[in-house]
Amino acid sequence: MDEDTPEGTTPGGDGREPDADRGPSTPPRTDGGTDADEPTEDVALDPWGSASVGDYADLFAEFGIEAFDEVDDDVPDPHYLMRRGVIFGHREYDAVAEAMANDEPFAALSGFMPTGDPHIGHKLVFDEIIWHQEMGGDAFGLIADLEAHSARGMSWDEIDEHARNYLLSLLALGFDAEDGEIYRQSDNREVQDLGFELGSKANFSEFEAIYGFDGETNISHMQSVITQTADILYPQLVDEPKPTVIPVGPDQDPHVRLTRDLATRVRYFKVTEAFASFELDDDERQLVRAAYDALAPDVADPESDVRCEDAAEWLGDYEPPESDRESVDLAAAKATALDKLEAGGKEPLRPRVRFFDRNATDEAFEALIEAVEGEKRVFEGHVDAFDLTRDEAESIAREVEIDHDGFGFRQPSSIYHRFMTGLTGGKMSSSIPASHISLLDDPEDGYDKVKAATTGGRDTAEEQRELGGEADECPVYELYAYLLAGDDDELTKEVYSECVNGERLCGGCKEQAAELMREFLEDHQEKRAEAEELLDDLDIDLDSDRRGTGGEH
Repeated sequence: MDEDTPEGTTPGGDGREPDADRGPSTPPRTDGGTDADEPTEDVALDPWGSASVGDYADLFAEFGIEAFDEVDDDVPDPHYLMRRGVIFGHREYDAVAEAMANDEPFAALSGFMPTGDPHIGHKLVFDEIIWHQEMGGDAFGLIADLEAHSARGMSWDEIDEHARNYLLSLLALGFDAEDGEIYRQSDNREVQDLGFELGSKANFSEFEAIYGFDGETNISHMQSVITQTADILYPQLVDEPKPTVIPVGPDQDPHVRLTRDLATRVRYFKVTEAFASFELDDDERQLVRAAYDALAPDVADPESDVRCEDAAEWLGDYEPPESDRESVDLAAAKATALDKLEAGGKEPLRPRVRFFDRNATDEAFEALIEAVEGEKRVFEGHVDAFDLTRDEAESIAREVEIDHDGFGFRQPSSIYHRFMTGLTGGKMSSSIPASHISLLDDPEDGYDKVKAATTGGRDTAEEQRELGGEADECPVYELYAYLLAGDDDELTKEVYSECVNGERLCGGCKEQAAELMREFLEDHQEKRAEAEELLDDLDIDLDSDRRGTGGEH
């Protein structure tokens, strides 16, 4: 969840060459990476390594991250980072968007590992949390101090100093501490207790596969991972389980994936769609659903049933649509589905919702049976319901679980933003001061860094006017799109269009950006000073009395 390292790769272009026909209506998107059809290297996501992704498009295929374009029309009054394509991917954000649109409860949480000064990369996450709060969500900001100590070897004195700076910037940017919640991992007992419970559903082999942990990994580092999964689910302990979004860079996706798995494993019941006494996996279920829909009897003949053997015969000749063939291993799924259907013989094929007993107490399972209305069949370990929709079944399962002291978690959602390019080109790095701008930088230093920044301009002014600049590869244009233009889309469109059409030269563009950066830093630091008193009044301890071993762990 942390956005600790201000490093990243060039968001790059959208695959288009600058041309004279591109007018001011061109949206200021930064689509990053190479073309999705080009071969690329494997993508590795390391939450504690160099925050870089060679090709954002690969994240869709390799890790199941979905394109944000698919849900942005459902978001009421989307944030400018969404409109400009800086937020490029998501996991199940449609649940959050739906809650937002219907004025239903939802939450947003992200965390910050206090290992250095907050910088303009962190501002993306600060803004995303604050925007969700302004849209009516419960907002949570946390200091990942246990992670900083265990994974980075930070002393507690260093952590305290950096934590204060992070929180001052969060408050200065508009986080409402009265409506939201700020906490430290080390001080939140509920988070630590939840982490203990979640840890009972995780194992070391998973940590090896997800994070590359081995025999040299210290136990505290592993504990900090489980603590982060508890952080992600913590908003659902407040009032009720609710759709919750975690805004992060894609390097933090391993934490999101693990948490989504654990949120499911601790549930009392698993709800699935079924068709007969036997079980189907997701791919098999898709095929059997197609068979049932094709063979379902006419409603005028209620005595007629679709038999398993009928579905097997139909499925043997079935060729799924191309779109389905791309998403599943259909050859394997078809073979196993046919085996199960043929073994089912004359058993009727009837859609039903199935409740599996995963972790339920005896009392909770009996309460579930009682809560399921209409036609049902009760078995040892599961209940089949014939008159419920999947959503109705999920709601019943959650209500029973919560009534019997379970968590009832929903899988958390996430949104992913692109990494900012370093001002000197390449990766933004905390070890290269000129490559990044700290939110604590003197405004004049911020001005100077922008003035000295690398650009996407041509070698000469004449070439720039003739060929246009390469805004999609320009760190200065990114500053406009990610930060300096704020909510003013017209400014980013103007900068982009003038650049790629050769009307804007880099000197004047950098001067404008440098002035805006100086103004931003001046304003931000004034607001940080005003936030000092507010922070001191909050119930958060920034003078830790913890003792540690110090150094690298």
